[in-house]
Amino acid sequence: MTFRDSVVTYEAFGAVGDGVTDDLPAICQAHAYANEHRLPVKTSPGAIYHLGRQPLTAVITTDVDWNTSRFTIDDTEINTDANDHKAPLFEVRSTLAPVTVQIDHLTRDQKQVDARPPVDCHLLVENDQKRLYIRRGLNQNNGVPQHDSFILRTDGSIEGDIDWDYDAITRIEARPIDETTLRIRGGIFTTFANRMVQPVGYNYWARNIVITRSNTEIDGLTHYVVGETAVGHPYRGFLSAEQCANITLRNCFATPHKIYSTIGAAGLPVNMGSYDIHANDVVNFQMFNCRMNHICDRTHWGVIATNFCKNIVLEECTLSRMDTHMGVSGVYTVRRCELGHMGLNAIGRGLLTVEDSTLYGNAFISLRSDYGSTWEGDLIIRNCRWVPACGEKHWPTLFNIRNDGMHDFGYPCTMPRAITIDGLSVDDSNHPDDYTGLYLFTDPDVMNPGDPLVALTAERPFPYQRSQTVTIRGLSTASGKAPQVSPNAALHHEMSIVFE
Repeated sequence: MTFRDSVVTYEAFGAVGDGVTDDLPAICQAHAYANEHRLPVKTSPGAIYHLGRQPLTAVITTDVDWNTSRFTIDDTEINTDANDHKAPLFEVRSTLAPVTVQIDHLTRDQKQVDARPPVDCHLLVENDQKRLYIRRGLNQNNGVPQHDSFILRTDGSIEGDIDWDYDAITRIEARPIDETTLRIRGGIFTTFANRMVQPVGYNYWARNIVITRSNTEIDGLTHYVVGETAVGHPYRGFLSAEQCANITLRNCFATPHKIYSTIGAAGLPVNMGSYDIHANDVVNFQMFNCRMNHICDRTHWGVIATNFCKNIVLEECTLSRMDTHMGVSGVYTVRRCELGHMGLNAIGRGLLTVEDSTLYGNAFISLRSDYGSTWEGDLIIRNCRWVPACGEKHWPTLFNIRNDGMHDFGYPCTMPRAITIDGLSVDDSNHPDDYTGLYLFTDPDVMNPGDPLVALTAERPFPYQRSQTVTIRGLSTASGKAPQVSPNAALHHEMSIVFE
């Protein structure tokens, strides 16, 4: 079989592109041929490819140009009993086979090991004898095994801060990093949302694009979600990067999902998180000029979630939320962005920087209370604007923190070591009648909604460490009222707060 200009097309393998015929089998065959012969794939600009209902996955290992082609994903009648809803539609995968690397122990922030892999690798290490991120609240759980992801170079050097000490490593996976960048351009995808009924527990859907190849860039992809009804279950993320390094999303358009509820682990109703973008165990995750509509629509969930990532950068993005559930370390940078009603969430350590951005969340930054409201490191806010609660009537608090020192999250918890605010304009004009000024911090002793009440004693078995310094310059409020420290009077005496 030959192809003009050495480009593989879906039509050459039987795709019709009429929006009705199931083209996924032909698409799978086209990519298999392209992978075998190391050829790029290019689609017909005017085609509408229907991706059917079969649990098939097209494996991508070469560049793809989806340009203005449209793809229909109909999730209204998928066979969930057979778990067909958990299969990805596409997987961007490396052709390099995993390698064997021997590391017996690691220490926090270690920069060099004796191991010498034949190529640079993305490593995941785990110690299942220790558990971390022991979640509190309505989605409470027993945590996850201690683990880290990082880049191991051929000279034994490490990129990506090691977060924990490992006296034992019970699992290690080394995935080679491709030297070249795989690029996927364009594509307009429309998901007709699922209508799954399951009153108790989560049942996440895939039907997505999974990225497990390091050095991958997605540029100009659009994803719409339509047809949501009164019932449905959440999605893991239409673009989902897992266990890889150097992932860039550029000029992409995402759609938030309607909020559905279930009965959570605590036996009480809880809203289910449903995402259009997801990243797990990614080292160096970047988003540039990625956007969505209606960032203050409270009927839809925040559009993105990440876990266990190292070094996250967002630039010139407009999203309803940015979140690091179970931690990010290294740098976490938000620059020239707009973040909507679910705001900016953070757990982890390193340097958190928000600059030249406008945020609309209830808090400017929420340090997630279900994981201890912990940020070990420094926090910088520079030349930003904050419209609390998207302009609704609200008593604003700059930093949302909740940790009464009564729960073991598996690690010590701390407020940011040093907080610097250098230019922040707060539109607090729509406030309650008894408003006396914004708070810098919530009361950390306030329990999470739904948690059983715990009698607070002078002795906290898992104390929450306070910030060492808070430096504020150039903070202005529309109300003209000066900021206050916290409803918890003790914080006034436990931290050094300097207004310049």
